[in-house]
Amino acid sequence: MSEKKASVHWQGAGKTGQGQISTETGALQKHPYGFGSRFGDDRTGTNPEEIVGAAHAACFTMAFAFACEKAGIATEQLDTTAAVRLVKDGDGFKIDRIALTLKARVPGLDDAKFKEIAEGAKKNCPLSKALAAVPEITLDAQLVS
Repeated sequence: MSEKKASVHWQGAGKTGQGQISTETGALQKHPYGFGSRFGDDRTGTNPEEIVGAAHAACFTMAFAFACEKAGIATEQLDTTAAVRLVKDGDGFKIDRIALTLKARVPGLDDAKFKEIAEGAKKNCPLSKALAAVPEITLDAQLVS
């Protein structure tokens, strides 16, 4: 069993306030976020959707690597992005789509088996399971040479 922690310190109102996100590993240490970095074009801070996307991409990629290893297939290079879409939902917002894109260099793996392993990793990674309330989680998996 594993438990990881993150914390947030926030000061001020919703639109004008500022927050700081920290993780127990120190990967994020009082990293700023606020209205501008979430809904505007402020690139000095982060936002929850970006962090969810990073977590989902990381989890899926690791699940894919483990699935390949279990099948006796050696992966050479895996690059994944996750685009998390936040949309208006009544008076609030919701995440309505996460689009995963995997570009993988896996010598000797045919396309059908590659797609099968990738779909299984998408379905079974812990973050995909945790994000099951998101109406649409897509995967564009591509073998590259």
